[in-house]
Amino acid sequence: MAARIRKGDRVVVIAGKDKGRTGEVIRVIPAEERAVIRGINVARRHQRQTARDQGGIVSKEMPIHLSNIAIATADGKPTKVAFRRDENGVKRVAKRTGEVIDG
Repeated sequence: MAARIRKGDRVVVIAGKDKGRTGEVIRVIPAEERAVIRGINVARRHQRQTARDQGGIVSKEMPIHLSNIAIATADGKPTKVAFRRDENGVKRVAKRTGEVIDG
């Protein structure tokens, strides 16, 4: 089955402490049904110094459950995703506007 939310999608947080904020999906973790979104659900973590990286307290994006995010339409509103079949295969379509998400 095709994924409703993919890497690179613009999404809106619909529940939780970051409700209403938008961001780009950096990574999707299908086994855990979670996604990492740039600038959303940021936590501060202590990081040990290595030969490559400086140690200290760093801010990093933590995964958020897929049920708490939705694809953002062109006007920034959240929308559900439908799948439509055409001659080129299956396309993701925004239910709010009817526009094709994949292009």
